[in-house]
Amino acid sequence: MAGRVRHPIDIRSLERWLNKTVPEIETPLEVHQFGFGQSNPTYQLTTPSGDRYVLRKKPPGKLVSKTAHKVEREYRIIAALSTTDVPVPRAYCLCEDDSVIGTPFYIMEFLDGRIFEDPVIPNVLPDHRRAIWADAVRTLAKLHRIDPKSVGLESFGRHDGFYNRQIATWKQICGAQAAVEDVDTKEQVGQLPFFEELMAFFSDGKAQPADKGTLIHGDFKIDNLVFHKTEPRVIGILDWEMSTIGHPLSDLANLLTPYYTAFLDPARSVHLHPGFLPKATRGLPSREDLTELYFAVLEPEAREEDRAVVETRRRELQWAQAFSIFRLAAICQGIAARLARRQASSEQAKRHGDARTLFAEFAWELAQSSKGAEAKKSKL
Repeated sequence: MAGRVRHPIDIRSLERWLNKTVPEIETPLEVHQFGFGQSNPTYQLTTPSGDRYVLRKKPPGKLVSKTAHKVEREYRIIAALSTTDVPVPRAYCLCEDDSVIGTPFYIMEFLDGRIFEDPVIPNVLPDHRRAIWADAVRTLAKLHRIDPKSVGLESFGRHDGFYNRQIATWKQICGAQAAVEDVDTKEQVGQLPFFEELMAFFSDGKAQPADKGTLIHGDFKIDNLVFHKTEPRVIGILDWEMSTIGHPLSDLANLLTPYYTAFLDPARSVHLHPGFLPKATRGLPSREDLTELYFAVLEPEAREEDRAVVETRRRELQWAQAFSIFRLAAICQGIAARLARRQASSEQAKRHGDARTLFAEFAWELAQSSKGAEAKKSKL
């Protein structure tokens, strides 16, 4: 829900710019700020006739990261996908002139639908829950089968070597985070369990998934989708800040993460969903059914009965899932580093920091399982 404005903007200046540039958006505007989209402040604009729009802008002040908060990239991919069967909000305009409201921003359509913060999809009938998850997977496959060149996005990122670049980046980040000392005890945060083993496993080209480059969302999950008010249908994908050209399995692994982490110890971890345990939630499709649906939409010409194809997909997804869980461990290690520097102090932050150990251990468990599948493949 949109509420009070926590990051004020110059509304009069915005209205003057809109009157000149996008006259179809009526003024004066009523402005509220959403609680989500906090990485890039996100606002609801309401016109005198009741029409609603969404404005996303870069945060104010000096940005720590040169790669984050790229609202220009968000606008570019949303606008490009508007001509495809991938559901996205309509993009109205991009303003790169800091003088209007202080930072670049873009305006898109407001989608009046449902956002499920809990991926279990509570308070719906089992058939509706099953259909919601199925359409989320179909939507992801539709995105991944788009040829970037066909929508003018051939320069949106490198078309090869995605995972190798990710491995190099996270190896450097984890090394820096591990060396952070507690301001009081001088004790280092320390490296993640099985870090060297994981780096060796991920860097092994023979174990990696076949290199691919498609449009990826970067954070594809249920709560970044808007569903129709009554139908189990995706009407829009939100939060494209991390989108690029990369390996499609990174998105699929991210979406399926709750199915894997449901088995972990809730006392040692965060954001677990016991509703994803087998038979815990009626109507929740199995991980295997969703994977099969994804590939049926992505590669309809492939023969599902081909044992080698099915086994390769399973092994590659297991690898991608191991890397996805490793990323979670690294992110939690980063929170532990901020705690050590006293840049974070809440109990929730401490729980996230402590969860790094379990996530790293689980990533190694998945990696070993993938290695076993690779050995089995070589005997086929």
